[in-house]
Amino acid sequence: LPSMRWMWIASGLALVWVSACGGSDAAEEGYSGTGGGASTGGVAGAAGAGGSLPTGGHSAVGGHQDGGVDADSAVLLGPPYPVVLAHGFFGFEKFAGLDAITYFYQVKQELAAKGELLVFTPAVDPFNDSTHRGAQLEAEIEKILAKTGHGKVNLIGHSQGGLDARVVAHERPDLIASVTTFATPHGGTPIADVLVGVVSDPGAKDVVDWLVKQIGYALWDAAGKKTSIWKPLELFSKAGIAAFNAQYTDRAAVRYWSLTGRSDFKLGGSECKPDESVPFVEKWKLEADPVDALLFASEAYLDGGLGQPDVNDGLVRVKDARWGTFLGCVPADHLDEVGQLFGDSPGIGNQFKHKELYVELVKYLRAQGF
Repeated sequence: LPSMRWMWIASGLALVWVSACGGSDAAEEGYSGTGGGASTGGVAGAAGAGGSLPTGGHSAVGGHQDGGVDADSAVLLGPPYPVVLAHGFFGFEKFAGLDAITYFYQVKQELAAKGELLVFTPAVDPFNDSTHRGAQLEAEIEKILAKTGHGKVNLIGHSQGGLDARVVAHERPDLIASVTTFATPHGGTPIADVLVGVVSDPGAKDVVDWLVKQIGYALWDAAGKKTSIWKPLELFSKAGIAAFNAQYTDRAAVRYWSLTGRSDFKLGGSECKPDESVPFVEKWKLEADPVDALLFASEAYLDGGLGQPDVNDGLVRVKDARWGTFLGCVPADHLDEVGQLFGDSPGIGNQFKHKELYVELVKYLRAQGF
């Protein structure tokens, strides 16, 4: 019976992610806000219209040619760099072929409305470890840079997307200006230890992976033969994340920031004390978030009960989300952080606005010279 109860919780968590995560905006293949094509005012648009590419920025150090800028001969553009939003576990580019269902809910449109046209949301395998997903993300970044003519990108990763971003920054620091992680389990999550421990039979894991692949081919555009729901769960476990952190260390040439969410009406206290105080996080310090019903069980488990509760967003504890320069906590659970489900309110009485946060975060990166 206890095993059945945890299997039910595991299924519930899976449904949370299926419901919460979405794909790219309609303009995925080009610059955001351009209806799917390259912006005529942007680098690729100018070149395609017979214009010349701007000069200056970083000198080329190599790269791949993909119908855009020849990185081996051109002078690569410097900042402001393109922004790449990296999705988390269960994320995808198009869910069941629908452009309207997006992971970072309407974030690209909001950034485009504020003048940020070079925003990309590439898809990677929804169910895999970050070594595999990071290699896929690296390949997508090379394509983006070939299109835009820039030398680097700014990576903003939510949840597992932050681990993917760290893999790319470690392997190819020449391509990455900054990494900002949002509610990323850098210290793992006890939820993973529970789920991996419940299903220890390799045969049972194989059956679950097979079912995920059969469903995934129809619903997740990036699902493939190597897809495995257990690989990311093992990565998030205590042992898995320790090995990951030892292998994928930070690079001196890359700037690292982090922030996370807090829920269940907690204000965070000392656990949310930032290394650097920024207005776009501080403005929410007195807002409290009621945890989404889909995260009741996991939040309660992570909380630890009365006495010494662990502040968390329903899936990731604050203490596990710190990395690089910590910017603090916002009143949001793991779904609210990306505007899910489908742009609904973060909860009664909570004025947090996820799109505003991403706009201000990108402004902050620009002010830092990125």
